[in-house]
Amino acid sequence: MGSDHFGAHFVSSRKEVSIMASSTGKMIADNRRASFDYFLEDRFEAGISLLGTEIKSLRKHSVNIKDSYVTIKEGEAYVINMHIAPYDHGNLFNHDPFRTRKLLLHKREIRRMQVAIKEAGYTLVPTRLYFVRGHAKLEFALAKGKKNYDKRESEKVKSMDREAHKASKERYEE
Repeated sequence: MGSDHFGAHFVSSRKEVSIMASSTGKMIADNRRASFDYFLEDRFEAGISLLGTEIKSLRKHSVNIKDSYVTIKEGEAYVINMHIAPYDHGNLFNHDPFRTRKLLLHKREIRRMQVAIKEAGYTLVPTRLYFVRGHAKLEFALAKGKKNYDKRESEKVKSMDREAHKASKERYEE
């Protein structure tokens, strides 16, 4: 799971990512809607190239990643449509809230993502944004879109799990 200080690395499981994010970093934003709208498969972590006022806004949790996506242009990865609110105390050097931000990834990771996008029809969807040792990191996943019937099935399974947990909890308390 090694990587250099600013680079990315492949994350094998959701549990590993949540442990990594909670134990080493501070959660900034979470895109829960992504797991409802997409089948999330391989996950990646990347550093983000940010301006000073953007970091200050992130520390205040003034960010929205729900409508954002990752694209690859000319061998570089970029996150598009991620909204970082302008810093309150910023002056004329404040940033554009929707500017395209470069992701810091290894070339081999980018090539692997490009192949998956072109051949299998995947898209790259941001799932979390957090700090690790003072650096902002974006977790994103290779994802396939769900159809409406897939969403209903996921909701049904979630509801059944919730009811089973509630029933076992009530039985345990008696």
